[in-house]
Amino acid sequence: MGNERRFRSSEYCWFVFYFAFLLFFGRQTLAELRYSIPEEMKEGSVVGNVAKDLGLDKTSLIDRRFRVVSGSKDAFFEVNPDNGALQIQKKIDREELCQGSGACLIELKILVENPLEIHYVVVEITDVNDHSPGFTEKEQQFQIAEHTSPGTRFQLHAARDPDAGVNSIRTYTLTVNDHFEIHVSQSDEDKIPFLVLRKSLDREQKNKHLLYVTAVDGGKPPRSGTLNVSIIVLDVNDNRPVFSQDTYQIEIYENVPVGTIVTRVNATDPDEGTNGEIEYSLSKALARKVYDIFELDSLSGQIKLKGALDFEDSEIYKLDVQALDKGTPPLSGRCRVIVKIKDVNDNAPEIEVTSLSNTVSEDSKPGTIISLISVTDKDSGVNGKIISSITEEVPFELKPSYKENTYSVVTKGFLDREEVSHYEITIKATDCGEPPLSTLKTLNIQIADVNDNSPHFEQNPLQFYLVENNVAGASIFSVSAKDNDVNDNAAISYHIARGNDVTSFLNVNSDNGQISALKSFDFETLKTFQFQVVATDSGTPSLSSNVTVNVFILDQNDNAPVILYPVSSNGSAEGVEEIPRNVNAGHLVTKVRAYDADIGYNGWLLFSLQEVTDHSLFALDRYTGQIRTLRSFTETDEAEHKLVILVKDNGNVSLSATATVIVKLVEPKEAFAASDVKSSTKDEEGNDVTFYLMITLGSVSVLFLISIIVLIAMQCSKSTDYTSKYLQEPNYDGTLCHSIQYRSGDKRYMLVGPRMSIGSTIVPGSHANTLVLPDRRRTSGEVRH
Repeated sequence: MGNERRFRSSEYCWFVFYFAFLLFFGRQTLAELRYSIPEEMKEGSVVGNVAKDLGLDKTSLIDRRFRVVSGSKDAFFEVNPDNGALQIQKKIDREELCQGSGACLIELKILVENPLEIHYVVVEITDVNDHSPGFTEKEQQFQIAEHTSPGTRFQLHAARDPDAGVNSIRTYTLTVNDHFEIHVSQSDEDKIPFLVLRKSLDREQKNKHLLYVTAVDGGKPPRSGTLNVSIIVLDVNDNRPVFSQDTYQIEIYENVPVGTIVTRVNATDPDEGTNGEIEYSLSKALARKVYDIFELDSLSGQIKLKGALDFEDSEIYKLDVQALDKGTPPLSGRCRVIVKIKDVNDNAPEIEVTSLSNTVSEDSKPGTIISLISVTDKDSGVNGKIISSITEEVPFELKPSYKENTYSVVTKGFLDREEVSHYEITIKATDCGEPPLSTLKTLNIQIADVNDNSPHFEQNPLQFYLVENNVAGASIFSVSAKDNDVNDNAAISYHIARGNDVTSFLNVNSDNGQISALKSFDFETLKTFQFQVVATDSGTPSLSSNVTVNVFILDQNDNAPVILYPVSSNGSAEGVEEIPRNVNAGHLVTKVRAYDADIGYNGWLLFSLQEVTDHSLFALDRYTGQIRTLRSFTETDEAEHKLVILVKDNGNVSLSATATVIVKLVEPKEAFAASDVKSSTKDEEGNDVTFYLMITLGSVSVLFLISIIVLIAMQCSKSTDYTSKYLQEPNYDGTLCHSIQYRSGDKRYMLVGPRMSIGSTIVPGSHANTLVLPDRRRTSGEVRH
């Protein structure tokens, strides 16, 4: 407790220094309040209104968690968050808390949050006279020779009073007598009473004297304690022991082992025999702790360590040693042994976390306060000097406070939860002793997420191929985006961007990005379209991004071939052809013409003879539909022949149509006459057909050019390298076919009809009517896959 009192006194001096320093320099430092109260006040008593003295708003104390955070084990004070008053929580005994007459100070830390502030309050505990002086023994006996000279002094047991200041012992009194009086000697902070012989004793008149010594303190009213003193008058031992020194001063380190000899006192007595034999003893008025730590050899005067020393418990011990001879009466001599304890570095620093915020938002600015810590070391001097630091390379640092060994843990850089979501901050406190001692404290900090990442698509743009005649309402494909944030900030919803005209036939599931077709697509009507899907997270504010989706409709074999020629007047695919009987082999009888609305292999038409009267007379070109004679006709050949031609496409499931051609053999003269009539008729009909055909082809060409211009404009307005060409060309033999080319990145796809360009390559495993064409824009000429 004495050490604590000295520590408090030292803190008080530092407090005065810091207060003066802050008045001059510290414009923005927090205030330090001081109160003074007497000990033994009742629990609940008000010390002062801290909130009022600090200028805090009383209505916000509860929200700001207004409280006392003290490092001591016993909490003597508490604050009332309703009115801001500092109250006594536990009755205070100054004598138990602080010993001695110095100032007894208790330092409190008052903490408020939002914003985080710490204030220091010093409460001085003043003494009240609640203890009476007391002697360790109720009686004391002296044996005094009758010839003892007047003026001889005999040390009395000193009384002890736990109170301090004016309430401590002020004087000693002695009962009225003829031979003795009392004198008081001041030694350090102690008053030592001496019994002084005023008049020589006469054993023959009186051999025993009974006196009462009263110790009186300075309280109001004063308190007192009494010591019974008995004096036995003896005969002659006229030399008392004398020590070689009145005061012995020794310095030893606190870590010396038990049993170590501290020092040796020596006293001499000129008397001979038993009157010169000396025994040593410790004064019975010492504190009990002294007897537990030191022991004195009564014969040799050696003082040894009986218990362990601790500089932090007590820095100095004062031992009163008595040397008593064996004469009759025995004489005594006294000396004082002062043992000063030297500090060693045997206490590691202690780190106290005053306030800790476990979660920090990733958008916190540099300099944001995370925690308040204080560091203490029970050692003194260089051994108590502390260096604190953060051991790892983290975006946090220690910022010292105006008060020594008090720090704030603050952010020193920007945080990003997506890079590091959790930090373990290790704080190291090392003293300056030899060897230095260290303490580590780990703070776990979680980084809270903010919505600072937009959803992103791994690929943009996206392209999908969809076979026509899909089921309306079914899912055709899906889009998916990712968000590096967590929780609501990463919950993504999808919708089609405004301004897209596909909402009438497409629907997007907002939860999973599944895209469903509301109708069945027809390749012959719509071959490709484009739209944008927007992915939006659920953060506040929400962030979004979009992706461009290109959809290409793939053809199915859903159109049967249509016969263009021959066609009869009633619309059936039938025709009559008359040829002279004298034609040679290879003569062109007629040509069957057909058309298929599909493209590629689905629109590639092949011709075959399904029925013929004589296989030796006619042949059919399977690609062109031309019917030619195989040989010259003879007289035995019939005059009329029926040919049924089958026209089918090359789809996976082939579709077909048939045409019937009747070939009549006529004599040459009739044939020429018939050919003239037919020629005139065909000329008239041909003029009309040619006129309508020209109008149709012109309209188709104009529409085709407009479509090409629109598509080129649309493709130019896009950032991606998607190009498409629609080519429609007549076959060399008159059979119409289609081909369509797609370009995607470095790939070029072509859906072809009956005639393929030289050098075309069928991609194995691809759709039956899809070709990959070499890109002639590149000189390498390699086929793109």
